[in-house]
Amino acid sequence: MDIAKYWKTIVDTLQDGLLVVDAQGQIMAANPAAERVTGYTTGELVGRSCRILNCTGCKIIGKGRGADWCGLFSKGAIKEKKCLITHKDRHTVHIVKSATVLRDQNGEIIGAVETLTDITEKVRQQQEISNLRKTFHLDEGYHGILGKTDVMLNLFETIDNVAQTNTPVMIMGESGTGKELVARAVHQASARKEKPYIKVNCAALNENLLESELFGHVKGAYTGAERARVGRFEAAHGGTLFLDEIGDIPPSIQIKLLRVLEDKRIERVGDNRPVDVDVRIVTATHKNLEALIDEGLFREDLFFRINVFPLKCPSLAERREDIPLIAQSFIRRNQISSGKRILGLTPEALERLSTYEWPGNVRELRNAIEYAFVLCQSGGIGLNHLPPKILHGHNSISGNCAQDSVCMEGREALLTVLRKTGGNQSEAARLLGVSRVTIWKRMKKYGIGGKQAGLFTVSSILDDRQQVR
Repeated sequence: MDIAKYWKTIVDTLQDGLLVVDAQGQIMAANPAAERVTGYTTGELVGRSCRILNCTGCKIIGKGRGADWCGLFSKGAIKEKKCLITHKDRHTVHIVKSATVLRDQNGEIIGAVETLTDITEKVRQQQEISNLRKTFHLDEGYHGILGKTDVMLNLFETIDNVAQTNTPVMIMGESGTGKELVARAVHQASARKEKPYIKVNCAALNENLLESELFGHVKGAYTGAERARVGRFEAAHGGTLFLDEIGDIPPSIQIKLLRVLEDKRIERVGDNRPVDVDVRIVTATHKNLEALIDEGLFREDLFFRINVFPLKCPSLAERREDIPLIAQSFIRRNQISSGKRILGLTPEALERLSTYEWPGNVRELRNAIEYAFVLCQSGGIGLNHLPPKILHGHNSISGNCAQDSVCMEGREALLTVLRKTGGNQSEAARLLGVSRVTIWKRMKKYGIGGKQAGLFTVSSILDDRQQVR
């Protein structure tokens, strides 16, 4: 049976709209689904220019045929592009469009076929869900960033504005202020949000590893390179590359990074063939790069290339009114992970959190809530559940431990956390938001030994020894 003769029946049963246009954008054919999507009948569409739909995804040149008519004929195809078209009754329709160029036996462009998928209802439902979340305070802020103060609302507005461009963004702020969240928000608010978002911590890798991580390498490029590897620039093609702690990049990598930003192409380690990359660059640092420039540690030309649009993350002390909101969010998260029925903070505890200086910013607040969940079993988090550093406003506790009640409180708090972690000092340090060395010093100060209260297990001792190594 020759099924080819049934092609029109097949096309007419498609749920997606289908249009066939010639090399000058004139509509030659349309199926019933296209009538439903556009509001026009086939008779009203055929013979008319495709411009009748006012599609936002089309780059119309209009100076001839094929590539001289629109960008589609230059690219050869479009895949799943979100666009807006104008319905016959003048309302806007959200669609996803795919298109392929048609060629004759000689390879000459004769037209194109386009499919239109109506997603208006899906977009409407997403908007309703978003509105409901805001109405019942179920939203987790702006792309995961919590804040209602003026300084944060201004930051959100600025992110929205810069996200609509491809301008390089540098995010500055103290440690723990949420620079990575801001970088991700820039990506999610942009037209690149469906493309990759790749992060590189520049401070975590040495010079050789960082070069390979950023640009990739070919097999045999260096000892141990047993196979080729795609770098982060290539992996982020079409999307956003976030370079965290940009101030720690070695000078040799700074030169190569500058060249990539200017030429928009990379060369893998061990290869001299350039690879084109389309990447939006977002960087972050807590260092003073201008001071590093004066010291000869950071290139001035690279600084100007990445610092086109600076964004400042405010410290937690600059937005104290957001502390209750952020703390409650961390409480909800810990409720889910711990299963404890802890409702919130007592007024006294909330007052203490609101007056503390927060040198560690939001990260320190998160650790403080985790610490409180270790001590508090149910009800409300009180003053006695807060870390000693926050409760008393300093890092260490002075005085004779045998007679100082403050010291005794710190000793009991440390014992509780160590019991919770099975004596693992590294995990206790993480919960308390301090270093492992600080835990060791406090144990020595308070006279807490390895055998006391059955704190240590063989596995925890081995784990701690490995952490030290």
